[in-house]
Amino acid sequence: MPRQLNIFIENRPGRLKSVTEILSQGNINIIAFTIQDRGDFGVMKLLVDKPDVAHLALADKGFACVLKDILVVSIQDKPGNLNKLASLLLKHNINIIDTHGFVIEPGNRGICCIESAGAENANITKILEKEGFEVLGDKEISEL
Repeated sequence: MPRQLNIFIENRPGRLKSVTEILSQGNINIIAFTIQDRGDFGVMKLLVDKPDVAHLALADKGFACVLKDILVVSIQDKPGNLNKLASLLLKHNINIIDTHGFVIEPGNRGICCIESAGAENANITKILEKEGFEVLGDKEISEL
């Protein structure tokens, strides 16, 4: 199962550059990211090509970070498909804890990164693929 790197960073100038510099020095490619403001601190969530290496590099420099298991779903970029995905997860009692997405090919393909509760026991990959969604693994993610 792919993993997302969550980094807790102070909300002050230069902290984003500190993270990206460490990753750049480690030749780690950032595929997607989001930053959530939490007042004096924020949470930066990264999808990277080498999550274990990124985690160790940041932790070695004193960053509080954690790897989270996520589902990475390729979804056709058209109206209603996110609703179709959310409905399917609800039907199988999968609780979406956190999610973010991005479009790779406008009008064709998007990616939805989902942190969920219950996915481990529900065989969600088979369910999603049966309904026409593509669930990406580490190899496919690093090739995005």
